[in-house]
Amino acid sequence: MTHDRIVIAGAGHAGGSAAAMLRQLGWKTGITLVGEEPLPPYQRPPLSKAWLTGEADAEALALRPLAFYNDADIELRLGVTVTKIDPAEHAVTFNDGDTMHYAHLILATGSRARRIPLPGLDQANVLELRTAADADKLKAVLGPGKRLAVVGGGYIGLEAAASARALGAEVTIIEREPRVLARVACEILSTFFQDFHRSQGVKIILNAGVQALEGANGAVTGVRLADGQVIPCDAALIGVGGVPNEELAKVAGISCDGGIVVDLDARTSDPAIFAIGDCTKRQLPMYERTMRLESVPNALEQAKQAASAICGRPRPPPEVPWFWSDQYELRLQIAGIPFDATEIVVRGDVAAGKFALFHLTADGTVQAVEAVNASTEFMGGRRIVQRRKKLTADRIADMAITMQELAS
Repeated sequence: MTHDRIVIAGAGHAGGSAAAMLRQLGWKTGITLVGEEPLPPYQRPPLSKAWLTGEADAEALALRPLAFYNDADIELRLGVTVTKIDPAEHAVTFNDGDTMHYAHLILATGSRARRIPLPGLDQANVLELRTAADADKLKAVLGPGKRLAVVGGGYIGLEAAASARALGAEVTIIEREPRVLARVACEILSTFFQDFHRSQGVKIILNAGVQALEGANGAVTGVRLADGQVIPCDAALIGVGGVPNEELAKVAGISCDGGIVVDLDARTSDPAIFAIGDCTKRQLPMYERTMRLESVPNALEQAKQAASAICGRPRPPPEVPWFWSDQYELRLQIAGIPFDATEIVVRGDVAAGKFALFHLTADGTVQAVEAVNASTEFMGGRRIVQRRKKLTADRIADMAITMQELAS
């Protein structure tokens, strides 16, 4: 029995983009896009920013108008999840009991918020921020006079803190490491963002372990630290990273290793099954490594890879990983990953909040560029990283030399 349908499990940025890309590249037969949430595919990065502050609504966040899916003959099954894969039968089972056969299956199951085992975690107003519904819950408890405790000083925590301050809430960030962004940014960048948040009235407590979430009448009232100090709050946001949703694949016998393992076509260990986005552990040929990336650019790149392979098109060239974060009037843009970097060169003025940090290996190869309110440096930096170009510290720091000259 032959089947010519593509089933996409997960209707986030990756899954929605893959469906559209398949049609763009000429896939003629059935596409079914399955999503756990009631909303069609939407952008998640604004949830901690424009959505919280009321500058964006569901329509503004939608990846594409709802009519697009009907016009493109893409079946949307929302409020539904894939609960089982039968690779031998090329079939999936949904949580409503239905089954569907596929020619190709694309897993775009994303990631979920990491939960830390804390007493009081299940109280009201103990929140996470991964979905539009999560953002709505958080928005409802913010405002003048409200107190938000953020456990975790990563990008989600910092972005939510900035939005909460814009809404008039008091914010305390609790971070177990000696600096915020400790796992994802260099010390210069961490210090800059720490100082800026403090200048906006955010309290930041570092080297702080959390012991419990205290409460009354079923709702959180404070975060108790390991030293006994209690941070009073009306809501607590737990933002300590994400966990890949790989269980569905693992049960089906697909290779997983802290993410669903894929090749440069986004293909898994099962040739008929692909995986894309936050749930994957992927190859980074530029850096000769494999790792899991959580970013919109990664989701889009892997959607292109999978759609190209399925449609028999040439493999897209590898892209430079890139990321961004908006906090207050600051825009952080990062190109590349600073593997093996031995030197950081500052270009611009850190004190003025307009600068870029170039990460160089011992031979001068630019591995990554972190740019704050410096989009020219970011765009030029992406080209430099892509080309594996070598530069000297003096040339990078010399503002008389344009980025166009550096990147050429």
